[in-house]
Amino acid sequence: MKIVACNSNLPLARAVAHELRMPLCKTVVKRFADGEVFVEIQENVRGEDVFVVQSTCMPTNDHLMELLVMLDALRRGSARRVTAVMPYFGYARQDRKSGPRTPISAKLVANLLTEAGANRILTMDLHAMQIQGFFDIPTDNLYAAPLFVRDLKTRLPDRELIIVSPDVGGVVRARQLAQRLNVDLAIIDKRRERAGVSEVMNVIGDVAGRYCVLVDDIIDSGGSLCNAANALMSRGAEGVEAYVTHGVLTGNACQRVKDSPLNMLTLTDSIPATEALLETPNIRQITTANLLARAMSAVADESSVSSLFD
Repeated sequence: MKIVACNSNLPLARAVAHELRMPLCKTVVKRFADGEVFVEIQENVRGEDVFVVQSTCMPTNDHLMELLVMLDALRRGSARRVTAVMPYFGYARQDRKSGPRTPISAKLVANLLTEAGANRILTMDLHAMQIQGFFDIPTDNLYAAPLFVRDLKTRLPDRELIIVSPDVGGVVRARQLAQRLNVDLAIIDKRRERAGVSEVMNVIGDVAGRYCVLVDDIIDSGGSLCNAANALMSRGAEGVEAYVTHGVLTGNACQRVKDSPLNMLTLTDSIPATEALLETPNIRQITTANLLARAMSAVADESSVSSLFD
């Protein structure tokens, strides 16, 4: 078993390697003057079970190309099996035709990864569960919910919690967390007038006097989450914070979160922390290194990955 890291999330790759008590494979991932990606694997990988750790986060296309070239290099190096470990799967929000003559880019990326040489995909909290069906190779979708449950029980043991979905599409995710914590569920009903702008219309559920925990898979501009927090506070919530798996945080999202009623926004390290994130007092990260390491061990040992969902 060998672990290979590309450039998108080296801190997480090193943390996973530390959890597994093995070094990262010696590689070179660089660019020529014109921007072309060049990869060189400086160890023998023939017959090895290789795991490539790479989140396809911003700059998405550069990191995706790094991963594709690395997969091709490993295939040509005669690796026995290559697993693409993608804590954050870019293009996941383009999982269906949103209008006439638009692409399904998540399916295109799935095809590219398979053709490049991936034998298996290991990812976390896909934006849409059906993306697993876009692959013709085994695909394991891990959940951050167990990490969130442990963190909430440690940080907020005495609060009267209520889990809140910031939109109707995230109800299943929020319900799973609410069931794990044995607390009630509320839903934000919103209407999006145009891309990137959301307006909160109604709060379904009694949040008055309760400490609300918003749960989502991705925070991008932060508008929806901050609007939801404002709506909950206006309905008499005791306080609001959020747990989100992937912190994309584009533009002035960190400043928007800082100025919002959110007491705390907890993210995983599926996407590396930016300087703006580190300087925002009400944003923190929890690590997924142990979860990913256990999943990779399970894949290598041919044991159950689904046992990690509990």
